[in-house]
Amino acid sequence: MAIHDGKHVHGMRVVHDGPREAPPLVLIHGSGASGSSWGPVVPALAGRYHVIRIDLPGHGQSPPAPSYDVPGQAAGLAKVLDELGLRPVTVAGHSSGGYIATALAEQRPDLVGSLALISSGPSPDALLPQPAFLRVLIGPPLGPLVWRIRSDAMLRRGVTSVCNRPVDVPDELIADVRDIGYRTFKTVLRQNTAYIAERSVPARLTALDVPVLVIFGAADPRWDPASAHDYDTVPNARVEQLPDVGHFPMLEAPEATGELLLDFAATVR
Repeated sequence: MAIHDGKHVHGMRVVHDGPREAPPLVLIHGSGASGSSWGPVVPALAGRYHVIRIDLPGHGQSPPAPSYDVPGQAAGLAKVLDELGLRPVTVAGHSSGGYIATALAEQRPDLVGSLALISSGPSPDALLPQPAFLRVLIGPPLGPLVWRIRSDAMLRRGVTSVCNRPVDVPDELIADVRDIGYRTFKTVLRQNTAYIAERSVPARLTALDVPVLVIFGAADPRWDPASAHDYDTVPNARVEQLPDVGHFPMLEAPEATGELLLDFAATVR
């Protein structure tokens, strides 16, 4: 029996889709987003898996947290999974959500059976100059002011500015993004950079004994698409690039993204 509900567990909003008895698939959103960013791929995934979407602290419908460092967020996620009694799980993270998924596997290998990273930049030097609209929205000197007066149209433009294909941004995502604080967002970005500067994601994954799927848009405007091949050195890693897709494969190519996740999850069960 398929279900869709949401409740808070250890301070994080958790939404379930699909049958509870099916294998668990955990979806982690990126910075400045929420679990609703996965909306277009959930129906396909929930046909075979117990899909668990989590709003990270300070995002979506989860309250702020005292700290937003990546290992700390991963520890909080581990508490949620322990409370739900789920293990081992396939964890898929979009963008910086891939860092939290990786940190979770580092801390709790008993919880993570496999990892899927979508548009997760491998190291700071792979970051591209950001789209002009994003620089105005989040950077000095206008960022704090612009952030306070954001309209729904501006929020949609913020999402589409990192896409390469036309997309329909889910209304639920816009509602969730509206309540993210400027200071929270900037702090999260700094902590994400600190995590991958300390050690690259491919190096972290190489130290783990876990199957990995890496999905990258071949036209990602945030991270150098060629940096996807930095993951080629990771044992048990499969790297897939989606033609003409930007930073949001779940919104730009939901069918292809869903198929890749389903195939990967099936092969590692």
